[in-house]
Amino acid sequence: MKSVTTKARIRLPNETIGPGRRQFLKTAMKAGALLALPQVIPGSALGKAGSVAPSERIILGAIGIGGRGRYVLGCFLQDPDLHCVAVCDVRGDNRQRAKAMVDDRYGNQDCATYIDMEELLARADIDAVLIATGPNWHATASVMAARAGKDVYCEKPCTKNIAQSLALADVFRRTGRVFQAGTQRRSLPNFAYAVELAQSGRLGDLITLHARPWGMQTEMSGWLPAEPEPSHDQVDWDAYLGPAAWRPYNRRLMNAFNFEKGGGLVGGGCLEWGSHCVDLCQWANQADDTAPIEYEPVGGQLHARYANGVKLVIRDDGWLPLGSCPVRFEGTTGWVETGDDAEFAASSPDLLTRRGAKIPGYPADFHVRDFIDCIRTRGQTRANADAACWAHIACHAANIALFLNRKVTFDPKTCAFIGDEQANRLRSEALRAPWRI
Repeated sequence: MKSVTTKARIRLPNETIGPGRRQFLKTAMKAGALLALPQVIPGSALGKAGSVAPSERIILGAIGIGGRGRYVLGCFLQDPDLHCVAVCDVRGDNRQRAKAMVDDRYGNQDCATYIDMEELLARADIDAVLIATGPNWHATASVMAARAGKDVYCEKPCTKNIAQSLALADVFRRTGRVFQAGTQRRSLPNFAYAVELAQSGRLGDLITLHARPWGMQTEMSGWLPAEPEPSHDQVDWDAYLGPAAWRPYNRRLMNAFNFEKGGGLVGGGCLEWGSHCVDLCQWANQADDTAPIEYEPVGGQLHARYANGVKLVIRDDGWLPLGSCPVRFEGTTGWVETGDDAEFAASSPDLLTRRGAKIPGYPADFHVRDFIDCIRTRGQTRANADAACWAHIACHAANIALFLNRKVTFDPKTCAFIGDEQANRLRSEALRAPWRI
């Protein structure tokens, strides 16, 4: 694949989606071309009876549609004001399953399939993309999409290192594209309520935030023995690796949970799951524009401190009855815990009187709806690029402290570790040509 050269489409202020389609209709009306249209127009074409007129639908392309990608794509397909026209994956089996899924939804055979994401991004009719590739591609593909004029819903972890986190926020700020990180717990009522308790002062002044990811180990990316490489139609191995360092094909790397999760450092805890629960702590501390300034491994935990004095504890123990990805927020007058089971524990029952609906698990449709609404309004999503940038920086810095097994001090203004050459070298990595951002 080559670098994207497609110029971003410029939308007029009053055109939120599909400017090409609406401009065509405006031009046609001026020219009198509408006289040639049939006299009877189906109600669905006008958006009647709960349907959405085709000219007003958001046109979607999906990139990386394996297991998680197909799940989120299914959430997108439920929405009547969105239409998926193309899917892209380096694996032939993923492409065919996703195409069948889309075609079944619309009752036709129109869904296009691509191996090369640049071909999908070059389509002027596509307004937004879902990116659910391997994590080694997330930031690079998101930047490519924004430069091509697309709004982006990207699965997490969204970046491989601190440098990519900053680049991601910068490109979406400059292009004005809408970005939603797949940290869907920001759209679930129980987590939102716990954050409300923390931000409203009902817990008193915040003292300590606890995040419980799944695992605390961090290590270098793996290398497995070479195996015969499949045909290009089955697996485009070079494209699968993308910006990651080259290594020989091995089928286990295609499904490795930790492969290239975060730069040269991988870790299912502080990055994969931390991009959820640390993100929730960032939100509770109203720190979507900053990150902790100190990180120190302490007895199997990672202790961090924000400039406002609030402490962040990343730990791999406790709270399992509340479900996966639990968080705990402690203040001077009370505390609250919650997790994926949508249950609560609190210092006082009075804190839970307005807890709202119980929605266990992590359905992505709430989060998808927020993304679609923001495409139309051009507003900021709940997990926008700036919030994702700083939550990921906090995770990467924690990963670096764990990897070096010592305390590091971070300056959020310069985004550098203070007086620490070793830690600063881990802020970025060389990306394989031509996939540099």
